[in-house]
Amino acid sequence: MTDAQLIATEGASPQNRRAGEVFRTELNPVDFLRRAAYVYSEKVAVVDGERRYSYRRLAERSWRLANGLRSAGLRKGDRVATLLFNSAPMLEAHFGVPAAGGVLVAINSRLASPEVGYILEHSGARFLLVDAALEPLITPLALSAVTVIRCASTSDSEDEYERFLTDASSVAPASWLEDEEETISINYTSGTTGQPKGVQYTYRGAYLNALSEVIVAGMSHDSVYLWTLPMFHCNGWCFPWAVTAVGARHVALRAVDADLVWQVIDQEGVTHYNGAPTVQLMIINHPKAHRLERPVTAMVAAAPPSPTLLARLAELNFRIVHVYGLTETYGPITVCPAQEEWQRLPTGQRAKLLARQGQAYPSADLVRVVDEDMHDIPQDAETMGEVIMRGNNVMSGYFADEAATAKAFRAGWFHSGDLAVWHPDGNIELRDRGKDIIISGGENISSIEVEQTICAHPAVLECAVIGIPHEHWGERPKAFVTLNSGASASADEIIAFCRERLAHYKCPDAIAFGPLPKTSTGKVQKFVLREREWANARLESA
Repeated sequence: MTDAQLIATEGASPQNRRAGEVFRTELNPVDFLRRAAYVYSEKVAVVDGERRYSYRRLAERSWRLANGLRSAGLRKGDRVATLLFNSAPMLEAHFGVPAAGGVLVAINSRLASPEVGYILEHSGARFLLVDAALEPLITPLALSAVTVIRCASTSDSEDEYERFLTDASSVAPASWLEDEEETISINYTSGTTGQPKGVQYTYRGAYLNALSEVIVAGMSHDSVYLWTLPMFHCNGWCFPWAVTAVGARHVALRAVDADLVWQVIDQEGVTHYNGAPTVQLMIINHPKAHRLERPVTAMVAAAPPSPTLLARLAELNFRIVHVYGLTETYGPITVCPAQEEWQRLPTGQRAKLLARQGQAYPSADLVRVVDEDMHDIPQDAETMGEVIMRGNNVMSGYFADEAATAKAFRAGWFHSGDLAVWHPDGNIELRDRGKDIIISGGENISSIEVEQTICAHPAVLECAVIGIPHEHWGERPKAFVTLNSGASASADEIIAFCRERLAHYKCPDAIAFGPLPKTSTGKVQKFVLREREWANARLESA
């Protein structure tokens, strides 16, 4: 038996097959790597800076990580956290952690130290893989119960992560998976509350969503996928598993650098990448931007893209795939595919149609838009309702939070909190973020979380935070603050107060002082603030 065959077949276990059933194997994204290492053994799987290695090597390193974790005491279901950039170790964690029987908790590397500490504590993480450049985030934390493995994201044999792999077996471990509905990962999102919630993904959901991504993106074994989307975000929309499923190539980027993006697109033959409108704007507005000789598929999500942006991407020969979703839906759950008849329309009109959120992925049920009584709203493109989802693309629940899960799953559907209209052709189109989430540069910012932080300042009586237009980031937080009687505080002081307690991207750019508009019952009318700020922005840009 060849090494590739050993990597692909070793570890098959009765625990991964229901007793006596020849026709069923539990769906497991780890099996994508087992197959790729068998079918595409010597094909380049990973490009990470100067490092390039094959699917055989990716599998070997992932199995070493899995065996190393087990040797270090990992038990089935133990949480393994990562604080890593897009890199080979982050990709390996998406296979090695579930192969070991652990649950992956990929932490946003842009968070502040207290936020990282909360996630580690709430998830009960027993292990943490951390990039050396991110170590300052964990230095203030008490991590006596966590085994920390430092990773320099290099092939240096002196690196702690590399030593951890070297000391472990490269034989694929026997699977501990008994049921595909078990949790494969927990992704933390702030949602509409100050404390992050842990969104649980199942093996089944991740597997099926990965296959849907292959279909929606149109990937094949010839594809080259550029990692502009953070792997910590919804497990990179399940693309670590999707790209591997077809034996395509991963090209890692530690951070989005438009200059480097164009360099890699041209040199590596990139065919696919994903990103928020902010990322797309950085790319198309760079001096190196040029019309591509062959189409590159750009999946756009996180905030509704403008028709202007979509039209500009099309001019440069990017094939636009507009998708929409939430952390609770494994990332995207709807897509707006271009229709044949749209090709005959003017560019601007076609882009306007593409800017809709569309309909469900192949692996999910069709989404609905409903009123407060759960009745479908008219498909008239005018009436607004809440977008609700159901199917394989929906989380299994919030980790250790039954109340939040029950609220999200009321009446047998997941309630997004997003407001949309329903078009006669069945496509949905977002009109507002019902949860008051601020989307800045593709990152979700909870207005309540920011408000709670500001209200902790001794001079502050109350405040409201909304998103205001920003030329580069799409939206940025602005806080409206009422001070305690006799108290004083400057805008700079309050912003500095936030920056000590929150990730910097969550902190407001501006502070306005004065009374807040309220209803007769005392509820702050955020929509009044929002309408005023956005109207002023339109006047200034006119």
